[in-house]
Amino acid sequence: MEQSDLFLRFGVAIAIGFMIGLQREHAHGGKSNEIIAGERTLALMGLIGCLAAFAADILDSPLGFVSIILIIGIFTAIAYFVDAKQGFVGLTSETAILIVVVIGALCYWGYLMLAVALGIATTVLLSLKIETDNFVRSLTREDIIAALKFAVISAIVLPILPNESIWPSPFDVINPFNIWLMVVFISGLSFLGYVLIKFMRSQQGIVLTGLLGGLVSSTALTLSFSERSNSDSRLAKPFALAITISWTVMFSRVLVEVGVLNFELLKIVWIPIAAAGAAGLLYCGYLLFSQKPGETADVKFSNPFNLTSAIKFGLLYGAILLISHVAQLYWGDTGVFLSSIISGLADVDAITLSMAELSSTGDVSLNTASQAIVLAAMSNTLAKSGIVLVGGAVALKKALYPGVILILITGIGVAFLM
Repeated sequence: MEQSDLFLRFGVAIAIGFMIGLQREHAHGGKSNEIIAGERTLALMGLIGCLAAFAADILDSPLGFVSIILIIGIFTAIAYFVDAKQGFVGLTSETAILIVVVIGALCYWGYLMLAVALGIATTVLLSLKIETDNFVRSLTREDIIAALKFAVISAIVLPILPNESIWPSPFDVINPFNIWLMVVFISGLSFLGYVLIKFMRSQQGIVLTGLLGGLVSSTALTLSFSERSNSDSRLAKPFALAITISWTVMFSRVLVEVGVLNFELLKIVWIPIAAAGAAGLLYCGYLLFSQKPGETADVKFSNPFNLTSAIKFGLLYGAILLISHVAQLYWGDTGVFLSSIISGLADVDAITLSMAELSSTGDVSLNTASQAIVLAAMSNTLAKSGIVLVGGAVALKKALYPGVILILITGIGVAFLM
């Protein structure tokens, strides 16, 4: 091994230990509080791990490495019992010591990128104590059960489903594994948004509420703010801003879903979808700067994952996939467009995934699939604007509908006139 390479590996080991040590020192209030390991100690621990691996290499025996790790483990255990005797119960710093030692060994073994990634991940986890504690306190039994159900459908149910079509045409588009995979995918996106809301607490600024609400359910947010606008019409513009942001997030979801399934389709559909999203953002900018941005909003979202809802989405996705395929066979592009508009009124995710799947197999052309997705997104936007029309205050309608018209004209215009 070159000397420069050897020095680099030892240097990275020391640097990672020092970085984690800084976090531990800062978390305990600096030099005024005595802790088991600060920046100097953990930097030395990283050096010890690297030296232990080096010694094992020189001696051509793992005993040198194991012996040094064992000694560090004994010292760490003694320090823990001393702290515990004084009433300080916790293994966080002790665990960090062991992690730093092993990371130091990884540095010597040449896994520098992995060592750096683990060091950063460890520092982030150590730094998020307050946020993770708040997150845990905000969890309910419903959340735990929903997370376990999501784990079951993704890790147990999905692998045992047949990954092939077992029916003749036109039912050959029905693949149980692919359908359930889309259920897991969409449930995961919504679940992620819900976790972010839990992690950041429910009381948030209006902009952040719109962003996170769009990840969980833009329809739920639209319904909630439409109802609340009747009790306080002065908040019409803040409510319209949050609603428009959540709708704009929907366009981002569409692009993510298409990109995961069919990158060739993404190259076409991103232009009209991004244009509609840009129109929404432009109107959001107008709403933001025409009202006081300090408003807060508290929207109560229930856990988006429900086994019954997941099964319903799977059935809906399969039905739309079949209907779109049959419509293409018997009525051509017109049939696909009609099915997209009707499907979009209820759910834009299902028709988006269906078009991405059908265009990847050649059953629907890329241009037709792109236009169908745009029509579905516009149809879904129109349906949610209908919620405001029926249940929202007059002031909310006046604040929101110019943005609705701008989004619809931009999306449809770019999709069909380009």
